[in-house]
Amino acid sequence: MHPHLHPKDNSGCEEIMALLDACHARGFLHKLTGGCNEAKREVNLCLRAERLERTRINREKAREKRKLIQAKWDEIDANS
Repeated sequence: MHPHLHPKDNSGCEEIMALLDACHARGFLHKLTGGCNEAKREVNLCLRAERLERTRINREKAREKRKLIQAKWDEIDANS
């Protein structure tokens, strides 16, 4: 199951999300018989890649912030 499809949060997947929306618009029976499975799998893969990239960036930012905090604590310890 994928999260809500918001293009602003997942700009790299807009085209694939549009294909899934178009597939869903074809009707319930089309979805029920597996007509949208491939589009959904592509959306899931794209969203996963976007999430992994956001995670990597957040981890890098956290490491940098932690280095700054540690440097400040080291400075405080040196001056005490």
